[in-house]
Amino acid sequence: MCGRFVQAQDPATYAEHFGAAPVENLETAAPSYNLAPTDRVLAVADHDGERRLGRFRWGLIPFWAKDLSIGNRHINARAESIATRPAFRDSFLAKRCLIPADGFFEWQQRAKGKLPHYIYRADASPLALAGLWASWRDLGTGERIVSCTIITTEPNQLVAAIHDRMPVVLPADGWDRWLDPGFGEVEALRAMLVPSVEAMVAHPVSTLVNSVRNNLPDCIVPLEGVPGDL
Repeated sequence: MCGRFVQAQDPATYAEHFGAAPVENLETAAPSYNLAPTDRVLAVADHDGERRLGRFRWGLIPFWAKDLSIGNRHINARAESIATRPAFRDSFLAKRCLIPADGFFEWQQRAKGKLPHYIYRADASPLALAGLWASWRDLGTGERIVSCTIITTEPNQLVAAIHDRMPVVLPADGWDRWLDPGFGEVEALRAMLVPSVEAMVAHPVSTLVNSVRNNLPDCIVPLEGVPGDL
């Protein structure tokens, strides 16, 4: 699964990279080195034919949910079952998004416990994580919450040495199709949800990242003295 990732750059940088316009004032957004479920994360979605960058609650809440707690179980959507699971199938057809990430964390099982690794593009440019979004309204308060989930698939060769799943990373030539709410060919969409072939790098990091309270640049600093840097 993908349970933590990084959005440490200025929102304007992500907007430019993804060719998106911000839907709200995001200038005051603080760098996030340890995003966790239920956090508000930046995501790109289609809005009347244009790419828009906004904030989404991480953990998808289907429109039919009785309360928002269901989102805690929907931080990830498996590519293999995304088209049939009730929580995801409607969004898969018409509410897809891209979630910018400087990198993401996965934990490797070792003899002395789990060791977190930070995984990112070799050229340090943002990853485009494939996601879904949904809009839910609290019937008690009237509050509208837009939420999202990150799609996972089998790992590529790099990540396989660390974990048995990884987020789907979409190449730039697939962004238009993925974001197009008018494109709903299930098999063509599923064919996009494959392990990334982009050049990526991974290194062990401190267990600081284990706690959601730690949102520091130190979370992504390489851990010295640990063999097996990838």
